[in-house]
Amino acid sequence: MHRLIWRGVGVALLAVLAGVAWNAGALIERIAPFDLAAPPGLLTGVQLYLFRNDPQRCFAALDRGKVDYTPAPVRPIEDGCGYEDAAILHHDNVSFGGDVLLRCPALIPLLMWERHVIAPAATEYLGEKVTAVRHYGTYSCRNINHAPDGRRSQHATANAIDVAGFRTASGRAISVARNWHDVGAEGRFLHAVRDGACRFFGIVLSPDYNALHRDHLHLDASRWHVCR
Repeated sequence: MHRLIWRGVGVALLAVLAGVAWNAGALIERIAPFDLAAPPGLLTGVQLYLFRNDPQRCFAALDRGKVDYTPAPVRPIEDGCGYEDAAILHHDNVSFGGDVLLRCPALIPLLMWERHVIAPAATEYLGEKVTAVRHYGTYSCRNINHAPDGRRSQHATANAIDVAGFRTASGRAISVARNWHDVGAEGRFLHAVRDGACRFFGIVLSPDYNALHRDHLHLDASRWHVCR
């Protein structure tokens, strides 16, 4: 009997917290509607966090930003793999080598990173525009670090992307594997975009984290926060 009572209290508390989060999101949208083109502000981190609980507002932000995307068909989650509330990005200011599939709450941080971190960092450190981002993919039904056992990766729910490098307008290739430890412009650029990603993504892992990330930046929209 006591267990049933406490379970009911827990359900009621979760309902209250969900209602508070929904009302907070609605209030913030009225005060400062999310704008992909606008420089990040004090509320940006809160807005990105709230998108994780409110996919419809997330898609509305893509629509307002005139992003070239289509909603992805739901892939029912089985054994920890699958996704819902995902979008397929077809084209943007830089090339990703084809369509990019991500859950909406992970796609918006990617677009913010591209516009407000990669673009200015390229101008500052490289003296030219970045025209392409090379990546190792988004959705993959696997565990963390490809381990045979353990927790599912954020890739298993299309909530992450692994970025391996960049290409500039002049054709210069910048690689995480090759240039991360450079003391010159390429290395400074890579560190700047890693640091800037931490403002938009929950977890950002680089070669500074461990050897498994020696050749890419792992970016995901986890509710946790790690920047390394």
